[in-house]
Amino acid sequence: MIQQLIFAIVLLGFSFLIARRVRLIKKGIELGRQTPLTGDTATRWKNVLLIAFGQKKMFKRIVPAVLHFFIYAGFLIINLEVLEFIIDGLAGTHRFFAPWLGQVYPVLMNVFEFLAVAVLLSCVFFLIRRNILKIPRFWSAEMKAWPRLDANTILTVEIILMTAILTMNAADQVLQLRDTHYTTTGSLFFSSFLMPAFENLETGTLIFIERAAWWFHIVGILGFALYVTYSKHLHIFMAFPNTYVARLEPKGYINNMPVVTQEVKSMLGLAEVSTSPPTEPGRFGAKDVNDLSRASLMAAFACTECGRCTSECPANLTGKKLSPRKIMMDTRDRVEEVIKSQAGLNDGKSLLGDYITKEEINACTSCNACVEACPVMINPLDIIIELRRYVAMEESGSPASWNSMFQNIETNFAPWKFAPSDRFNWAKE
Repeated sequence: MIQQLIFAIVLLGFSFLIARRVRLIKKGIELGRQTPLTGDTATRWKNVLLIAFGQKKMFKRIVPAVLHFFIYAGFLIINLEVLEFIIDGLAGTHRFFAPWLGQVYPVLMNVFEFLAVAVLLSCVFFLIRRNILKIPRFWSAEMKAWPRLDANTILTVEIILMTAILTMNAADQVLQLRDTHYTTTGSLFFSSFLMPAFENLETGTLIFIERAAWWFHIVGILGFALYVTYSKHLHIFMAFPNTYVARLEPKGYINNMPVVTQEVKSMLGLAEVSTSPPTEPGRFGAKDVNDLSRASLMAAFACTECGRCTSECPANLTGKKLSPRKIMMDTRDRVEEVIKSQAGLNDGKSLLGDYITKEEINACTSCNACVEACPVMINPLDIIIELRRYVAMEESGSPASWNSMFQNIETNFAPWKFAPSDRFNWAKE
């Protein structure tokens, strides 16, 4: 009964902390502007199923895709066993589902163990890629300190949790052979290889090891769930809503600003006559996170920091400071700073300038390579364009060569400095 009470307290404690963190993230996303979703709902659900759930875009790079799929499938399927852990913890039972499922139970447990081993080996491989092979996109300027530690921590924790499952099952099988109260599960293939290490131990010691592994695994899972809300691995959950709200327009399409569109129509005599007084246009573009859309802020929390966007960015590849991954990381960091600060948005800082520089956003060619590369349909270009709009229209701070182009477009309807009447002179001869 004492163990059940302790487990209930632990479960409620972690549930409270996770719920509080989720509310904080929701508050951060709601800092942004609410924009209506357009397009076909069926297409949005198709994106969720194929891209978030089916990992479709991951398979552009087959080796990491297969290993990531093992980790992903392991996370979804092995965690079904957590339901049994919770029931056992609250009810004081042991392997609650075994009597109900009969011969199906050992089959499921062997599937879980296969996935546990697959996850373990995949995590080892990913650690080697990051720290020994040193894949360049994991060692760029923004991938230092916390981002690098975060990735290594999560992989190490997953290895330890999978080892705990196998240890628990191995000790459990030895106890079953000793005619104790432990429920018979049948032979479990992978954990049976660990059984020789436990066969000569006393029953009391075995029970301690099995219970310790059980507690370590369930508390580790709960701790993992809480840690994920502070980590880039929040994409495990955020990828699903992000792919649903992601833009459906062709990648080359850039949204106009309604207030500017209305002004242009008025100048050309195309706008509808309105009897209501004109409204304040508000801010052009974005200076801080509250000027961005909620979809962009959600995307910042959904970012996996995989670096595929940056590795495909032509500006980055030519040595410029722009990194689409850093744009998303900076946006998320700024949201985190605002929701944690007493001053909020009035802390004297802003996304533009304090986090993202003009040099970065001016280097972007708007080619959409980063959007195409992202496995979960994140669009860093939306944020870059909004920041550039603010610089151009609020600060008049665009580079001189850009301002010349803007002036030519305004006066000559083309980027070049010649009269519209001369546009077809090239065809005279």
